[in-house]
Amino acid sequence: MTKSARVRLPTVAHVPGTSRRAQYSASTRRALVDVAETLFTEHGYAATSLDAIVAGADVTKGALYHHYSGKQALFEAVFEKVEAAGAEQIQAALKGHRDPWEKAIAGLRAFLEVVRQPSYSRIVVQDGPSVLGYERFREQEERSTFAYVLDIVRAVLGAGDWTVDAEMERTFARIFFGAMSSAGSTVSTADDADTEADRVEVAIGFILSGLRALSEQGAELPDGPTS
Repeated sequence: MTKSARVRLPTVAHVPGTSRRAQYSASTRRALVDVAETLFTEHGYAATSLDAIVAGADVTKGALYHHYSGKQALFEAVFEKVEAAGAEQIQAALKGHRDPWEKAIAGLRAFLEVVRQPSYSRIVVQDGPSVLGYERFREQEERSTFAYVLDIVRAVLGAGDWTVDAEMERTFARIFFGAMSSAGSTVSTADDADTEADRVEVAIGFILSGLRALSEQGAELPDGPTS
C-alpha cells in the first residue's frame, strides 16, 4: 500500500437534520471510494486487494461490507465518481460557445484532456469494460459523456440548417461517440499520449471541417430510410 493511499476519516461535524451516525457513514463511504480510486489508478483493479483498501481508509472489512457488497461494487462507485468528474469537465468546456464548430472543438479537446488523466485512463478506459462488462460499461458512458456528444451533434446539424428527426440525431451522435470512445482508448494506452491526442484532434478536426464546408455550401443531407 502506498503512503498516499492512506486516508483518515474526517472529524464528523454536526449538521442539523442529519444524525451523527449518517454523517459518519457518509464519511466512511467517501474514505473507501477515495482510497480505492488511488489504488485502482496506481495498481489496477486486479492487483488491488480489499485489505489494502480498508487499511488505507483506516476501517474494518466489516465496515466496507456494510456499504459495498464487495470489490466490484466498490469499483462501480469509483467508476461513477471518476466518470462523472470527467463529464463535468467536458460540460464546463462546452459552456459559452455559441459557434457550433468552436463548441465541437472545445468538447473534443476537453475529452482528450480527460482521457489522459491517470484515474480516468486506468479506471474508466482500461479497467471499466472488463470489470463492469461491456453492456454495463456502455450504459454508464451513455448516461454521462454521450449526452454531450448528442448536444454537439445537434448544434452542428443546426448550423447546416439540416432538418433531421430525433432518431437520426442519435444515429449521428452514436457514430461520433463510437469514434470518440475508440480514440480515447487509443490515446489512453499510447506510449506518447500527448502526441496521439494531437493526431486525434487533427483527424476529427478534419472531419468537422468537411461538415462545416458542406454546411456553408448549403449542401443537403441524403434522404433518410424510407418504408
